Amino acid sequence: MRLHRLITSSSSAAAAFSFGSPTRSYATTYGGRIVGATTDGREISVEVLHPPPDLPRDPGRGGHALPRRDLVCRVSNILRSSSSSDPLLDLSDYLQTLTLTLTPAEASDVLKTLKSRPSTAVDFFRYCSTLPGFRHDCFTYNRILTVIAGSNGGGGGVVDRVKVVLDEMEREGVKGSISTVNILVGIVGREGVDVWEMERFLGMVKKWGLKYNCYTYKCVLQAYLRLKEVVKGFRVYEEMRRRGYKLDVFGYNMLLDALAKADMVVQAEKVFADMKLRHCEPDVFTYTILIRMKGKIGRSDECLSLFQEMLTKGYTLNLITYNTMIEVLAKNHMVDKAILLFSKMIENDCRPNEFTYSVILNVLVVVGRLDRLDEVVEISKKYMNKSIYSYLVKTLINLGHVSEAHSVFCKMWNYHDSGNRDAFVSMLESLCNARKTSEALDFLSKVGEKGLMADTVMYNMVFTALGKSKQVADIYNLYEQMKSEGPSPDTFTYNILIASFGRLGLANDASKIFKEMESSDCKPDVVTYNSLINCCGKNGDLDDAHMRFKEMQKKGLCPDVVTYSTLIECFGKSNKVDIACKLFDEMLEDGCWPNIVTYNILLGCLEKCGKTTEAFKLYAKLKEQGLTPDSMTYTVLDRLQSASCRTVRVPYLKKSPAVDIMFLLQSRK
Repeated sequence: MRLHRLITSSSSAAAAFSFGSPTRSYATTYGGRIVGATTDGREISVEVLHPPPDLPRDPGRGGHALPRRDLVCRVSNILRSSSSSDPLLDLSDYLQTLTLTLTPAEASDVLKTLKSRPSTAVDFFRYCSTLPGFRHDCFTYNRILTVIAGSNGGGGGVVDRVKVVLDEMEREGVKGSISTVNILVGIVGREGVDVWEMERFLGMVKKWGLKYNCYTYKCVLQAYLRLKEVVKGFRVYEEMRRRGYKLDVFGYNMLLDALAKADMVVQAEKVFADMKLRHCEPDVFTYTILIRMKGKIGRSDECLSLFQEMLTKGYTLNLITYNTMIEVLAKNHMVDKAILLFSKMIENDCRPNEFTYSVILNVLVVVGRLDRLDEVVEISKKYMNKSIYSYLVKTLINLGHVSEAHSVFCKMWNYHDSGNRDAFVSMLESLCNARKTSEALDFLSKVGEKGLMADTVMYNMVFTALGKSKQVADIYNLYEQMKSEGPSPDTFTYNILIASFGRLGLANDASKIFKEMESSDCKPDVVTYNSLINCCGKNGDLDDAHMRFKEMQKKGLCPDVVTYSTLIECFGKSNKVDIACKLFDEMLEDGCWPNIVTYNILLGCLEKCGKTTEAFKLYAKLKEQGLTPDSMTYTVLDRLQSASCRTVRVPYLKKSPAVDIMFLLQSRK
């Protein structure tokens, strides 16, 4: 061994030294003696006295050398170093100082330490291929496949990288082991792997001359189930069973769940019987799957038998199990048993969730026994919180049972120191929708009792209900209360008030609210002006309506289809059809496309004034725009047709909207 460096040695014939620099340690230390040197001392020859022994061999790895642990640790530390900008370059420098290169076994162990850094592992795997004399074997390929399969880089990305490695194995002529197949099958179910790819993976077994083991069967079975190929999965299970293999409880549960969802009841019962026969004890999830399956097909007696079997074995039931059994009882309208089981659930300190209450609530509604809801609430009072109360209130309201919802809400209001805004708003909304305005006003007045603050949403709900009920005095009283106690009215508040007064023909009141709105922080929008224009039109003040129209345009607000339709209706009803038609043309010029309501309004105006020809031309324009006539359209056209040709009637016109009126008229010429 020749060293191109100056070495200071003693005069003895033998000297011990180590290769390396004072700032960097190396994996191997050698002892030797100087056997020759040049006259200038710049070159020397050293004979190694004790060469390193051959690496020990592992018969379990086919005679491959056992990995050097110190070397594996050093390489792993270099690759995982956070201070290095290029770990592979540092690794290359380090390996050049050694007389031995990495073995596949050592590379495999390094890859194992990099499982949390898949990108670094892939880079190292590629780097190993560039080392002199290094060739990846089945173990290193399995290791990198395991690292990639376990990464979280996204389903499609993982699958693509696995395919690249698999293609490389085939090019290099490296035969995989049954573990390789297990790894490949294990990724099935991720994005990008379909049945065709699954068959390719399984084809490797025959190509490499391998045989399935128990774990392979389990992997293949679960892969088919993840792909929703339940029939193929069951066939794999039968083959596995014939060969004397069995699943663990997780595998059995996965198969039973898939069979139950696929309505393969007979096969599921066969698997359950086989599970017991092979001394694999079913757990709570096993029984829950079977109870859900049998309950779905109405075999409630068998569900009760399974449930009793579970209790006899002393299993601790979970929320899913209780919910499943209660759902089965509810489906078969067994109200008494459902409530009894619910009480046992509470006794065993299993907290019900919203689904539990929804199942019981629905069956009580179906069988007409909502009177027992108080019993359910009382049984579970230690678990009743504002969230559950709120859920019950909203659900009862959605089912149309406002009185029962109000009763539940009152319980919540009395039992809890603080209120729940969602439940309060739901209850208030239901009272408003039911036009129970007195109750709504009283309800709103109590909002502060439980620490809640009245907001504009609550006030606006009540204003809308009062407007629909034409309760002007109550509207004004609530409006004054809102201004004095807060919150401040918003744009929606003002729009609701203006629209309400407009529907009642109270133009002066609407104008007063509009002036207050202009002096506030809220600015009028298109909806505001639409309500004002409608109010003026219904009051017969067309000039004021048109003035509001021009005013909104000056403020930069673009009239919409409601604006134009309202104005057209106002002028049309006042027999000013020419102005209505002019507004219609202006509407088209401004790029605001009329809807079927606009056409119906103008058609009615033209029909009222006897302008039949113009009406049919308007209908033709409607068809050109691609709008679908409705019953109102055909009613107006029927009257126009009757007026233009009294001797001919087309009684089926309303019943056959697809018939083109213009075609009928042309046929009479």
